[in-house]
Amino acid sequence: MFTGIVEAVGEIKTASPQENGLSLRIAPGKLSLADTKVGDSIAVNGVCLTVIALADNLLSVDVSRETLQCTQGLDKPGGKVNLEKSLRLSDRLGGHLVSGHVDGVGEVREFQSLGESCLLAIRLPDSLLKYVAKKGSITVNGVSLTVNRVEDNELEINLIPHTLAETTLKGLEAGARVNVEVDMLARYVERLLVMDDKRRSERSIQT
Repeated sequence: MFTGIVEAVGEIKTASPQENGLSLRIAPGKLSLADTKVGDSIAVNGVCLTVIALADNLLSVDVSRETLQCTQGLDKPGGKVNLEKSLRLSDRLGGHLVSGHVDGVGEVREFQSLGESCLLAIRLPDSLLKYVAKKGSITVNGVSLTVNRVEDNELEINLIPHTLAETTLKGLEAGARVNVEVDMLARYVERLLVMDDKRRSERSIQT
């Protein structure tokens, strides 16, 4: 579990093909690895991955072929990635609850400077739009953000100077693809409604 508050920007140093995906070695940037051990979870551009090795101030993770097919930004040496260690129960929840399980890939439609801040507009897959609400939370490349507007199949977000300075989002441009995770609470609400409808249908059949 994560919060979507990025701790550092790292760099993919190597991406070595494996039978079922890739093995990545990542330079952690300013992220301290002093309390990190093999087996820990870390969010890389919003994707929850398991640390399999630590050496020479680099962390190694494996990425399955399935994960590569439903995410972006994990297969290019030299690529910058947002990093966050997993949440401890004693930590402050500064963003929102993030699982690190990417729901889909969105397309940046607009990235416009508005003085010190920036307007970010993203087109989402139709299957994810029902989980997005104005002033609700969404995760983009591992960053917890607030939705300002939702219209048709696009959402708009305002990126403040701190977010631009501390994450990779400042490098976005129109046409870029981003990892998106919707608010997990929306998914639980949907599940409850589906189960409630199912029970009502079953009762009506019995009567």
